[in-house]
Amino acid sequence: MAACPFPADVGGIIMKLADFLVSAGTEKNLAELILFLGKQSLVVKKGFLSTSDKSPAGQATRNVYGEEQMPLDKFADGVFISSLKESRLVRAIASEEQEQVIEIEDPKNNFGVVMDPLDGSSLIDVNLAIGTIIGICPGQVLEKGSRLIAALYILYGPLTTLTYTTGRGVHEFVLDDAGEFVLRHRDLRIPQGKIYAPGALRKDYLPAHARWIEHLEQSGYKLRFSGCFVADAHQILHKGGVFTYPGIKGKEKGKLRLLYEANPMGRLICEAGGAVSNGNGNILDIQPDAINQLTPVYIGGKNEIALIEKFMHEG
Repeated sequence: MAACPFPADVGGIIMKLADFLVSAGTEKNLAELILFLGKQSLVVKKGFLSTSDKSPAGQATRNVYGEEQMPLDKFADGVFISSLKESRLVRAIASEEQEQVIEIEDPKNNFGVVMDPLDGSSLIDVNLAIGTIIGICPGQVLEKGSRLIAALYILYGPLTTLTYTTGRGVHEFVLDDAGEFVLRHRDLRIPQGKIYAPGALRKDYLPAHARWIEHLEQSGYKLRFSGCFVADAHQILHKGGVFTYPGIKGKEKGKLRLLYEANPMGRLICEAGGAVSNGNGNILDIQPDAINQLTPVYIGGKNEIALIEKFMHEG
């Protein structure tokens, strides 16, 4: 689908997210939750300037995985968790920034939310795009990605966009001057393209992965990697190709989290006609056994994913 920086004109009407959810037949409580999460992303966006201005690099801490945690990570995490607690729209929350699942007292719905509140936060001080990743589960949070009833991401770039699926296509909305998400693209389909976004250092690649990367380069693929999963996957969704953060020497399980990152993004890309894999099979079929479970990730066009699985099986 051709890119357009402006909202889509549907029959002469600019369609807001709330209206689109109704017209798409989205279950009422699920639609309410998607809209609510979209509104919280605006709070996060507004906090970028004030939080970063008061947070010199020396104030970074470590999260539960031992990774550097920027003040903005904690800010975004707090925005989503506190608002979800107050709303009682979900029964459970699993966040990349939290060590344990948060159970909500007297929930209105049976949804579980898994999220990376702020992906790529280390890029904000150089003004590069960052994002939020969210999956919505039908109850408990330790669910296969194939059982997600909705997945969405918010990309905070030159435009702020919200892209979601409930299993009825992938649709993108852009934030307008009035603070409303309005339809930009409906029924997105991942095109054929020759972009690859490879994470990790080349010296640490495992043999099969190294051969696959060499094949892509010899086939004319162009390297485009920002360090933000949301931004890189968004580019692949619109232009085709593949994103990967593989298993590497000494870290064969990879770096990305199955629950918070791989499953929601995989659900979106697959719904748009792409594929997702850990190199050996569909990530969405994996039953997670822990909220912090890691996985290698290959996500993008079906041809590129089939090729890495072929190389992996060959050894």
